[in-house]
Amino acid sequence: MARVTVEDCILQVPNRFELVMYAAQRARDISGGSQITIDRDRDKNPVVALREIAEVKLDQDVLKDKLISGMQKHADIDKPEEVNEMAELEQELAAALAQGGAEAAQPKALPMAEEDDITE
Repeated sequence: MARVTVEDCILQVPNRFELVMYAAQRARDISGGSQITIDRDRDKNPVVALREIAEVKLDQDVLKDKLISGMQKHADIDKPEEVNEMAELEQELAAALAQGGAEAAQPKALPMAEEDDITE
């Protein structure tokens, strides 16, 4: 393929926005040292990326996953410490209830303000 056009790529990725995003991610991957699957022919990385997409040399699901992980600001990681903290709080509450009985379970009333303290 001497020259790549959008029409060549649209056959593989029908959504133009996704096509641009995939090609940009692939061009970044190539710039980062990823192996190219076609002859470069003195083309720049975005053109090589589009040619790879047009010639179906890439797995679009893998490319999409790389794109998503590259766009994430932070990864959601389960933190077992939070689970342990919650269990500790539950144990403390159970111990306080056992020691104080029903009095600990009842919420304490707030002291009422006197009329002199209230300003309008």
